Parts: sequence; C-alpha cells; structure tokens
Amino acid sequence: MHRKVPAGFGGRLRGKGPHHRDLAAQPTQYVVSDQGRLVARYDKRFLSNTELSYLYTPGTDPLTFDIDGIRFGAALCIEANFPALFAEYERLDVDCVLLSVMVDDAARAGVAQAYGTLYNYWLGYAVPAQYGATAPSGIIAPGGRWLARCPGDDRPALAIADIGDATSPDIDVAVRLARPWRRLASAGLYDGRTAPGDPRSRTRTAF
Repeated sequence: MHRKVPAGFGGRLRGKGPHHRDLAAQPTQYVVSDQGRLVARYDKRFLSNTELSYLYTPGTDPLTFDIDGIRFGAALCIEANFPALFAEYERLDVDCVLLSVMVDDAARAGVAQAYGTLYNYWLGYAVPAQYGATAPSGIIAPGGRWLARCPGDDRPALAIADIGDATSPDIDVAVRLARPWRRLASAGLYDGRTAPGDPRSRTRTAF
C-alpha cells in the first residue's frame, strides 16, 4: 500500500518577539502535503541556553498530524534530551515521532533509539549528510530496532521503511502488547495491590 507522505523541512520563522526583541526567530519544522501545500508547522519548544539568550523564541505546543490513519509527532535537535516531550507524544497516541537534529553526536541517536524502546512507537531520526558518518539517519521500530539506516558516510541518502507495519514479531509485541501494558501499568494498575501491613514489605534490610 502506498501512503501519501508529506515532505518535511526545517527553517527559521521570524516575527515580533518578547523581551524587547524586534525580530525573534523560531527554529521550525514545516510539513508540506503531497500537493505542495503547507499544512502544519512545529516550533521548537526546548532551546539551549545560547539559543534562548539572544537567538530564538521557544514554541509552545506539540504538533501531531495524520496520514492515512498514521499519526505523527515532531521534535527538533536538543529536544531529544527532554523525555517529557516524548512521553507527551505517547499520551497523544502518535505512531511515529519525527526527530531532526543538527549535531554530530552518536549518543543522540542512541537516545532516539531508547525512545522507540520505551514508548513503542516508530521514530524517524534525521541528521544533515555531513554528520552521517558519525550517526546516520534512519528509522527506528517500536521496540528499538533500526528498520533502515542511511550509509555511514557524508553523502545525501534516504532511509525508507513501512511505518505502521506490525507484521514483524518484535514490532507486533511492542505495539500490541508492550505499549498497552505500559499504559495500564502507569494508570493505577498496582493501586491496592501492595501489602503495606506485611512486615516483609516494611523491612529494607536482611533479617
């Protein structure tokens, strides 16, 4: 099945800003439809100290958009270091988070892979070609496995995978079992199941 996938690209939106800035820029990710129309925009919400000090104004809202029943979220660069943002997208029931970073850092790719493991959604990880030798762009499956990656060099390339395809056993377990269980466990599953009156529960040292 061929899905209509939008083009996404980064930019900087300029406009009137607070704190006496005549023009404040926002690091932005645009979403363009398959018909060439601008349909959505995500403004980076978490900024570095330098960015916040004199360069940019933070955004305020998450972004989700749906394509043929697949729900996407968006995040930018340093936001990879803020787990609450990715937990928020899990609560918003996204199927895939698109994370674009401007950094030559293999650890950042590891963090992205961890979110695929923790929240059991797909994750698109994109870096500029010049950083591809350190941490190539790619697509992470629910459960944390890399589905596709660009070559580990500095040439432009594409990583392609079927988002929403849960036929692989590991992805099926992540989507059908692990993600619902995590939600259930976080929603009070253990309430009333502890044994506060049992001395063995109160004792924290060996007998």
